[in-house]
Amino acid sequence: MTRRMARRKPVRASDSVINPSMFADRTNWDLKTNRLSEALARVRASGGEVLDLTASNPTECGFTYDQAAILQALSQPAGLQYNPDAHGLASARQATQQYYGKQQIQVKLEDLYLTTSTSEAYSFVFRLLCNPGDEVLIPTPSYPLFDFLADIQDVKLRRYPLFYDHGWHIDFHAVEQAITPRTRAVIVVHPNNPTGHYTKPQEMDRLNTICTKHKMAIIADEVFLDFNLAGAPQRSFAANNGSSVALTFTMSGLSKISGLPQMKLAWLITCGPEKEKQEALARLEMIADTYLSLNTPVQLAAPVLLEQRYSFQQQLMARVRANLAELDSQLAANKHCSRLQVEGGWYAVLRVPATRPDEELAIELLEKRQVYIHPGHFYDFPGDGYLVASLITPEQEFTEGLRRTLASLD
Repeated sequence: MTRRMARRKPVRASDSVINPSMFADRTNWDLKTNRLSEALARVRASGGEVLDLTASNPTECGFTYDQAAILQALSQPAGLQYNPDAHGLASARQATQQYYGKQQIQVKLEDLYLTTSTSEAYSFVFRLLCNPGDEVLIPTPSYPLFDFLADIQDVKLRRYPLFYDHGWHIDFHAVEQAITPRTRAVIVVHPNNPTGHYTKPQEMDRLNTICTKHKMAIIADEVFLDFNLAGAPQRSFAANNGSSVALTFTMSGLSKISGLPQMKLAWLITCGPEKEKQEALARLEMIADTYLSLNTPVQLAAPVLLEQRYSFQQQLMARVRANLAELDSQLAANKHCSRLQVEGGWYAVLRVPATRPDEELAIELLEKRQVYIHPGHFYDFPGDGYLVASLITPEQEFTEGLRRTLASLD
């Protein structure tokens, strides 16, 4: 858990040695380490072995990569030349185009911008759509990174709830209630992190209707799209084309798809009504051309790096399914705990007795059982009684960490 995942509160002038007027208000975050991270540091400093059920970095989870192919792709002589392109190199965009072609989605090269990360893609879209103080709707529960991305871009966030009823659903009444004259877009994470549910086709249609009516855009984060436990192929927002749909920005990248977060290659696809799309693309070109942040060697290696997804995803999904089966097996013997339905992604949400705040429970599990697991409140769950476990944790560690957790709760 990093500092940015901590719950934030305003910084008071009296709390700071340095005059806070030296710094922008947008950076007035609570920079103190959260209590769970402090507890983790104490346990590790004491020499205790921690079973980590929060694993999110695939390069540290024991997966096998084709090292020779990756390193060779990064050492091409053309990487010493600089031929800047605001869209990104054509060869890298063509590799991305082919990735979508495998899903029967036709993406035009000119509709695609490469970025160093989805975080950068968010910053491009926020700058494109929002004046300072404008608003973007985000789902809750979801990943807390949005707060910081929005603060840095002077964007205000308004939350719309997801509710659970034999699966997760968007509360569309709440979506419409949250819209104000300053609302510019709605973010959809597909599948959502950490709930692991996909946006249903009928929900996509309703989002299009709402956003078209209010002249809002859809921002679709699809970094976990490929990790599908639901069986049937899932529709991508990258296919959201036509005159009757909303302007849509779809993002993804190598970090999750190929398990290569260190390569820093992502993309942003613009689709929707032709007139609005062309205006957005022209403005995005100026934004992207101002930064030109992507490095050439990674762009040249993109076809090979995307090819790595086949082996990586096969390994990862085998582990996710094995850990999910182990979770269900252990839950079957525990009458107090259950898990919520998961359709895709890397995480499982455990429903546990709400006898104390989730953070208190997580700290107790860490200090008494040496198990590190995320409390639900880090993701804005609506109340206590939730823990979030990573399904890409190495299987032996996952099994023992889960056993200790459930034994403590039984």
